[in-house]
Amino acid sequence: MHAFRITLCVLTVIMTLLTLLPFSRNQRWWVRVWDFPRLQMATLCLLFLLTELMIMPLSDGISTTIIILTVACMAYQSWWILPYTPFYRVQVKKTASGSHSRIKIMNSNVLTTNRKAGPLIAQIREHQPDILVLLETDQWWEDQMAVLDADYPHSLRCPLDNLYGMHVYSRLPMHSAKIQFLVADDIPSMHFRAELPSGEQVILHCLHPMPPSPTEADESTDRDGELVAVGHTAAKATYPTIVTGDLNDVAWSRTTRLFMKVSGLLDPRRGRGMFNTFHASYPFLRWPLDHVFHSKDFTLVSLQRLGFMGSDHFPILVELALTPCEGQDQESLEIDEEDLEEAEEKLASAGVKSTDVHRAEKLNMPVCG
Repeated sequence: MHAFRITLCVLTVIMTLLTLLPFSRNQRWWVRVWDFPRLQMATLCLLFLLTELMIMPLSDGISTTIIILTVACMAYQSWWILPYTPFYRVQVKKTASGSHSRIKIMNSNVLTTNRKAGPLIAQIREHQPDILVLLETDQWWEDQMAVLDADYPHSLRCPLDNLYGMHVYSRLPMHSAKIQFLVADDIPSMHFRAELPSGEQVILHCLHPMPPSPTEADESTDRDGELVAVGHTAAKATYPTIVTGDLNDVAWSRTTRLFMKVSGLLDPRRGRGMFNTFHASYPFLRWPLDHVFHSKDFTLVSLQRLGFMGSDHFPILVELALTPCEGQDQESLEIDEEDLEEAEEKLASAGVKSTDVHRAEKLNMPVCG
């Protein structure tokens, strides 16, 4: 029993250090990776706490300290993930009844090595998205998607063999469409205006930055810089705006919060759930990597994570209603001077400017009176 208590103390100290590590602004992968498993760490802390209360004498100073550390870690980890539970207020309102222009977006990281296109095609035909964003697509995946050409006559295509290929298929006409390589020569992003059947137009930015990891990017510098640059562009947009893709960052990370503050965009998951999309094969190791953020011009019709289709990601499907007047009282995250300074630091570190991002603008949209 004594050895077990010592082991539990050591594990609690390690958990405390890992909880403190992301306080640093260090962008090395082994720091930023601890932004991801906050749900898992909070769960482990709860298990530690229950065990400590059963076997540790509360009269002992060391035991009391260990219990306090465990409670503090659990509370801190829970604070980050709380907005992505039903116990928090929703950020995006449900669409009120009435006739509004709608746009349905399906976002799916297909996994390049996945050679089973049938399940994905079946999902597409079942849900009939207006915009289909596919990530990690190579030429094989482009060839398989040819069966959709009649239904999706508009597209942007960038097949690559490096896990960063991207394809966007659209039922809606696309205007001012452009493929860019903002922070690396082999990592594309796609930017365009989509025209709804009503004639109204919305801007979409589709992203898939490289994650910080020992096998890919040593630092989160490029990912963070790309997100901030697109965030600045979204904040200046005169059209309703949507940013979607596999951002290789969790919804509750410091960087994603900064992106939301800089852009003023909203996250329909807040107050509804995590909608964890990765890793599809490991239920205990899942977090939300695939995102759809949008401006206040939209309210939510529906949001769902789709079923397994052979990839290590689940697809996510979002339907939004264009309700620019009704949505203006939705609250975005507030930004302060410290956030602005951090955003500028991230742009400088990545060597990217917000003006590098294609805005796909044309004319100002009408303003609600």
